[in-house]
Amino acid sequence: MIKFIKSLYFPTRFFLILLGFVFIFVVSQFVTPLFVLLKFAFGGFLLLFLFDVILLYKNKNGIIAEQLLPEKFSNGDNNPVHISFNNLYAFPLKINAIDEIPHQFQIRDFHFSVKLKSGEEKDYVYNIRPTKRGVYQFGNLNVYAETFLGLMCRKYVFSEGKDIAVYPSFLQLHKYDFLAIHSHLTDYGVKKIRRLGQTMEFEQIKDYVSGDDIRNINWKATAKRGKLMVNQYQDERAQHIFCVIDKGRVMKMPFNELSLLDYSVNSALVMSNVALQKNDKAGLFTFSRKVENRVLPKRSNAQMQTILETLYKIETDFAESDFERLYADIRRNIAQRSLLLLFTNFENINSMQRQLPYLKAVAKNHLLVVIIFKNVELHKLIYGKAVSTREIYHKVIAEKFNFDKKLIVNELNRYGIQTILTEPENLTINTINKYLELKAKGAV
Repeated sequence: MIKFIKSLYFPTRFFLILLGFVFIFVVSQFVTPLFVLLKFAFGGFLLLFLFDVILLYKNKNGIIAEQLLPEKFSNGDNNPVHISFNNLYAFPLKINAIDEIPHQFQIRDFHFSVKLKSGEEKDYVYNIRPTKRGVYQFGNLNVYAETFLGLMCRKYVFSEGKDIAVYPSFLQLHKYDFLAIHSHLTDYGVKKIRRLGQTMEFEQIKDYVSGDDIRNINWKATAKRGKLMVNQYQDERAQHIFCVIDKGRVMKMPFNELSLLDYSVNSALVMSNVALQKNDKAGLFTFSRKVENRVLPKRSNAQMQTILETLYKIETDFAESDFERLYADIRRNIAQRSLLLLFTNFENINSMQRQLPYLKAVAKNHLLVVIIFKNVELHKLIYGKAVSTREIYHKVIAEKFNFDKKLIVNELNRYGIQTILTEPENLTINTINKYLELKAKGAV
């Protein structure tokens, strides 16, 4: 009996009908014939209500619902969640479902409706976008079934909830991996640059076309084929590429719900994969008060899984990053000249100048690329119309911060340090562009 009562719910229609009866009852105190009609109508209502209860409870399990969750979610991307419904009743149903999605989304009333014919199976798909890495716990799937009468609902509870780990953006990884394999990177604004005849590794002999370097003509092949043939070279392979992620407090700044750290983690994952596709050796480490999460550069099949698992565990410690320790660690542990992609952020010129001696020292032995972020929130102030004195003051301060970013880039470039100043959402594309550009120039 208790189980029956707990599964019995009354929809809005039920209460509206009762409210109508109350109104008619009040009016019937002044119009006596209405009271007689009210009694018959209320009796009919009770009979329909009992009939509705019988319809919904004559089957022990009238509905089967299953929550189909992936093994893991991709951070910062839309991830589909599939819910399968099966109506075992001999009549159509309207289903209202409440899915207890993880508390990280802060949505307490996530619900949707589905209509099912008798014996019909139907899938419902919705997307969720996690913005933090970690474990997300799903709760129960609550299903409220009602007939065409709609006088009451029967509640079904399906305990399909489980824990889902949110990993760095592997959906973005797969997208760029597919594009790299099929040489379609240019379709997404990623430069595909090949430098011919200027690197150490021979690739193939091909027909001479206008623009080829005549110094690379292969005279033996030309004599055999009876037409001009040239040697084609490609960028030197098996270089060490390190993604260095600053996980200090400056990387906790959020843009579009993702922190700069998470943008960097997603980009480092894709960048590592592109480097491996280009036959380089991808490595990784992070730093704040000390250097951690070290992944040695390799070109093995398991390297991407190792990098993915390492990036999944990275969290900021809200501390001031120690660039001096970073330099000492690089000098001690990285002997071969390597490409270091340093994901960090400087909000003003003074903060950069404090770290400049260490960046210059690193750049002496390695090719250092410092990646910093534009504060896109300032654009609203800079390009917006200022009316009051307060708004003018805010606009001037915003322009000062924006100008500081340009000064930082110029100062770093003055000392031969490559720099990327990018919007957070364009971080991955701009990082890959810089990598391919440096490969084409033979700088790596």
